[in-house]
Amino acid sequence: MSVAEQAGHVPTAKEYIVHHLGHFSTQHQDKIVDFSIINMDTIFWSIFAGVVGSLLMYMAARKASSGVPGRFQAFIEMVVEMVDDQAKAIVHGDRSFIAPLALTVFVWVLLMNSLDFLPVDLFSSLFKLAGLDRVIPYHRVVPTADLNGTLGIALGVLVLMLFYNLKIKGLGGFIHELFAAPFGIWLAPFNLLLNLIEFAAKFLSLGMRLFGNMYAGELLFLLIALLGGMATAFGFVGQVVAGSIWAIFHILIVLLQAFIFMMLTLVYIGQAHEKH
Repeated sequence: MSVAEQAGHVPTAKEYIVHHLGHFSTQHQDKIVDFSIINMDTIFWSIFAGVVGSLLMYMAARKASSGVPGRFQAFIEMVVEMVDDQAKAIVHGDRSFIAPLALTVFVWVLLMNSLDFLPVDLFSSLFKLAGLDRVIPYHRVVPTADLNGTLGIALGVLVLMLFYNLKIKGLGGFIHELFAAPFGIWLAPFNLLLNLIEFAAKFLSLGMRLFGNMYAGELLFLLIALLGGMATAFGFVGQVVAGSIWAIFHILIVLLQAFIFMMLTLVYIGQAHEKH
């Protein structure tokens, strides 16, 4: 519940948006990103999406048959084949772990992105009906619209990049590449700086690209929801029409961002397999 609602009057557009962009955290957060604060809603919905994705894959594997597949099995097989084809084209080496990793990343990010289609006021209304609005004053559903969440996933990819660099090239080979590539060992300090910047840029761009797109989409949904607060027929019709159009377009964004995240993960891990 926002301050305005507690005071007994309808919140302004600014108060409405600020309230819906707040997190259920270990303490009050007034910044877009603050690593000293744990956003409990981001953690909960990330785990929720992961569990749902795992159950879907488990159900598909359990019901898989060599006969004519049903719609669900055919859809899952299409997704698996698409991811496997991309892994084959990008990663030249053992893909026994990398292809399932790419599938996990795609399904997980897709499900987290898809939470953006839930009505923006759904959970605040449910909490209010249950009398939990004072216990949970803020709640955000989309984990990928939280920079803490997307950078956390990107950090996992960075760890895998470093792991495969060490696994494929060995400790000595990796250190040599850091100092010798791309301009030769005589420019070792410059090479090291460039390589460190490259790893940092991959990590930051991977997390911030996903966050930026999902955060912008969430803001647009909030702005469209404000149309419903207009006490006119135009406000209601405008909300329905604009909301429907943006939701249809947002489907492409949700799918595209999950695909891009998966592809960049494959590209970055594939680069670790290449020796310079």
